[in-house]
Amino acid sequence: MITNIRLTACAIARASYISSRVSQCHIRSTPSRLSFPSTSHRDMSTESQKPLVLYTARTPNGFKATVFLEELKLAYPEQKLEYDVFAIEIWKTVHKEPWFIALNPNGRIPTLTDRSRNNYNVFESAAILLYLAQYYDKENKFTFDSVKEADDYSEMLQWIFFAHGGVGPMMGQANHFVHYAPEKIPYAADRYVNESKRLWGVLEIRLKDREWLAGPGKGKYSIADINVWPW
Repeated sequence: MITNIRLTACAIARASYISSRVSQCHIRSTPSRLSFPSTSHRDMSTESQKPLVLYTARTPNGFKATVFLEELKLAYPEQKLEYDVFAIEIWKTVHKEPWFIALNPNGRIPTLTDRSRNNYNVFESAAILLYLAQYYDKENKFTFDSVKEADDYSEMLQWIFFAHGGVGPMMGQANHFVHYAPEKIPYAADRYVNESKRLWGVLEIRLKDREWLAGPGKGKYSIADINVWPW
């Protein structure tokens, strides 16, 4: 388990306002303690005028965008960045309903709608982080300049893709075969558990003498860290 990644803000609370903020949230904090509001889709589409809508749930991928949105609010108070949170009840397969498929053809959370940009929709948790960085992190406080800091930017992308294509899927499969598979399949469970351990080992090696995954020296806190933290 990684223990030295720290987040400068993490919290999720009521529909229109995130009431719980902390200045340092360690990776060992339990995401299950955070709660999402329950809001109807009609409320999201007709009543609120906040620029962003985040459709999400209490899963590792679901927490990433909320953490980054809160970081952006703290880092850029002049932007007055506000967003609605629509809690998707995945156990009721709400994410498979036609209205949601219209937002995200893959029928998964999280999904982001940017009302300020002609209701532009973004799906895939890592893609949402990159989108928010592009449009709302103008000073690259949580990323790197792709031209002036090209190597650092590339490094950040490498760790984002490493987690998005490796840690997340393997942890998801391990969780399924260990806890939810209708029948025990030892080979499958062992394979995904062992691969998850290997991937965490890669992260441990990377963070042995560093504070953050990407950037020079000890590194810089970036969306690469936010992307892997919930797992």
